[in-house]
Amino acid sequence: MNLKQSASEFGRQIGAGKVAPEELTEAYLDAAANHPLMSRIYARLTADRARAEAAAAGARARAGTRRGLFDGVPLSWKDLFDSAGTPTEAGSALLANRVPNHDAEVLASATAAGTVCLGKTHMSELAFSGLGLNPITATAPCVNDPGAVAGGSSSGAAASVAFGLAPAALGSDTGGSVRIPAAWNDLVGFKTTHGWLSLNGVVPLAARFDTVGPLTRSVEDAAGLIALMAGVRAPDLSGASVTGLRFLRLRGVVEDQVRDAPSEGYESTVTRLAKAGATIVDADLPMPRIALELAGTLVAAEAYATWKDVIEAAPDKMFTPILQRFRSGSSVLAIDYIQAWQRLDLLRKEWEAAIAPYDAVILPTSAILPPNVGRLLADEKYFSTENLLALRNTRIGNLLNICGVTLPTGVKSAGISLWARAGHDFRLARVAAAVETVLA
Repeated sequence: MNLKQSASEFGRQIGAGKVAPEELTEAYLDAAANHPLMSRIYARLTADRARAEAAAAGARARAGTRRGLFDGVPLSWKDLFDSAGTPTEAGSALLANRVPNHDAEVLASATAAGTVCLGKTHMSELAFSGLGLNPITATAPCVNDPGAVAGGSSSGAAASVAFGLAPAALGSDTGGSVRIPAAWNDLVGFKTTHGWLSLNGVVPLAARFDTVGPLTRSVEDAAGLIALMAGVRAPDLSGASVTGLRFLRLRGVVEDQVRDAPSEGYESTVTRLAKAGATIVDADLPMPRIALELAGTLVAAEAYATWKDVIEAAPDKMFTPILQRFRSGSSVLAIDYIQAWQRLDLLRKEWEAAIAPYDAVILPTSAILPPNVGRLLADEKYFSTENLLALRNTRIGNLLNICGVTLPTGVKSAGISLWARAGHDFRLARVAAAVETVLA
């Protein structure tokens, strides 16, 4: 069985009677349990739950009462989605042995639609790093270089799909935590509009920026899983074409310090889109640079306010660079925080107006490739500079309240991002499906 097929394709095979959910689930459980890097990818497998859910899905398939395309398809879940009776620790020793009584709302929705929960994947500590380095629990590997980080914070989520240990994964994105690991592992990663998917039962980082999103092998998978968790019909992606689409190529800060491989993937994508009939318009808008200046005040302050009591009760349990990132929010004054939000609210309106004439904004997902684990551990300054550069472009999107998707470009670990206005997630999915056909 080819375990590197898309979740949608497995769903179609189940519907056609070509594969049974029980057989599919056992194949993934066996692949995960026997993979040499399994302990760096999954925090824990939920084998009993998976087998019970697969058996129920199998019975529905045989009775002709499937609940949808993904009924019987296994998924992995980042270890910040509450799962009843199973530890949910968010990659932190501070939450060791934390066992919730209920599933997160999005996990409950996915389960009700028939998906199978394979297990919980490793992540950056409390989701506060774009690199995925976590010496406290485990550092997930990059599929293109096992000695490098996978990207964060949904690091194990990306690795589970890229290494063929899950058809698709669910992660979260506060500043790039779905899109960076997806890009670095040559996957599709979708950052939904804030508020589109429930955060109930999701361990928070900064709730005013936190979002839920899938990491998948195709845009079809990503759009379908978003629809499934939202309880709505999936968008029609058939016949999507870039001909006549208008893309705003964002210049300025998002292209600063972009290294050779990400630049190659980006430039080749822009060229191919233009040749395929898309219109590319260049613009250096001021909003992204101004938004970045507000990031520390807004995100760090909220993250520290959320976790201060837990952190300061046992700070020695944290990886020092992550502890320092949280504590950087401790000195933010209330007046500065409020004024920063007032400024950001205005920026968001200006941004929406500026990008309204375009089908999508296009930019490199990350300026860098995944760094080496050993160097990051040995050099805190390197960790800090690489983390900020990795996240720079993606976190602009969270600040400006976009929906966004990263697609693989064909250059290893180099993703291309498409952004659209808040609430236009399914329109963006159709644009992304069109771009995907060009990149294929």
